[in-house]
Amino acid sequence: MINFRRFRTDPSRPGGRRLRRLAVLVAALFATGTAAVLFVQPATGHGTAIGPSSRHYGCWERWGSDFQNPAMAQQDPMCWAAWQNDSNAMWNWNGLYREQVGGDHQAALPDNQLCSGGRTGGTRYAALDTPGAWKTTQVSSNFTFTNWDQANHGADYYRIYVTKQGYNAQTDALDWADLELLKDTGDIDPGVGRTPPSGGGTLIDIPVSAPGRSGHHVVFMIWQASHFDQTFYSCSDVWFGSGQPQEPTDDPTEEPTDDPTSDEPTEEPTTGGPAGYACAATATVNSWGSGATVTVKVANTGTQAIHNWMLHWAWPSGVTADQAWNAELSTMGGVQMAEPVSWNAAVPVGGSVEFGMNVSGSLASAPAFDCLPS
Repeated sequence: MINFRRFRTDPSRPGGRRLRRLAVLVAALFATGTAAVLFVQPATGHGTAIGPSSRHYGCWERWGSDFQNPAMAQQDPMCWAAWQNDSNAMWNWNGLYREQVGGDHQAALPDNQLCSGGRTGGTRYAALDTPGAWKTTQVSSNFTFTNWDQANHGADYYRIYVTKQGYNAQTDALDWADLELLKDTGDIDPGVGRTPPSGGGTLIDIPVSAPGRSGHHVVFMIWQASHFDQTFYSCSDVWFGSGQPQEPTDDPTEEPTDDPTSDEPTEEPTTGGPAGYACAATATVNSWGSGATVTVKVANTGTQAIHNWMLHWAWPSGVTADQAWNAELSTMGGVQMAEPVSWNAAVPVGGSVEFGMNVSGSLASAPAFDCLPS
């Protein structure tokens, strides 16, 4: 079996150390004529910081199984505002990334927009930029930062920043000048790290030393994935020292739990990880030479009902999508993305939904899809 992740391109290019674009090769291997069906193995997702939890993952941990509880407004007002702004930011907690940044993170992420990845996805993650009383995790000056690499992307590097002493996380939206770079890991190969108890992928533990700090601070992560020029960002709220104003959201090295929805709702927010969420895409291509109709089936292959999903893929050269039905299409760099419309966002266990699109250009078989459930 060919391990595509081990092929390397120009190592000087961010995200260029391993080939991402398998679509052309896969199409060449599987093309069988004017109509073809390609069954695609799903990616388990992308990832984010889980210890200390990123703002969006923390909101999912605490409220994912109880997100309609009005008590959130009083108990966790920052998460309440984030859920109200766009619930997809929490359902897609593993999708806060940008394509083709080229290593110029400060140009891609303006001041006051760091936590949202420079408003990636429009306003979806915008509420994460708002300063305020975010729940914090208590840490010491030497702590372990844990990222969950769900799809074993690997990393050209992780860069871990912590806000400088004197920064006011309650009132000041994050700027680059507020941060101090404390860790740059360099290259981490796909699969290197700890195996999570469930949910797939790899847990990456990064020791961080942040002396001279007290009170509420923000840990900012840049994760440059190695499979493609794809960069993930996150903000995690921490509390150095004693006097923490609220209970910690998790242990600094907390791992994802088995079932985010099994507990009955209580007055306190329930917690849990996204284990059991999985989906796969099957595409049928009906080509007429200069164009094609592509019908995509999104199937729930996991053990949890899916609330939302996202597909992303790369078209072969010369192919573009002209129109779609039962899905919303968008692009980021060279990546095409599809999200559901209201009626087909939820997929029960063992169920599936479909959408279609017309494309221009020669397409004999489907590209490789990444399916991201939440």
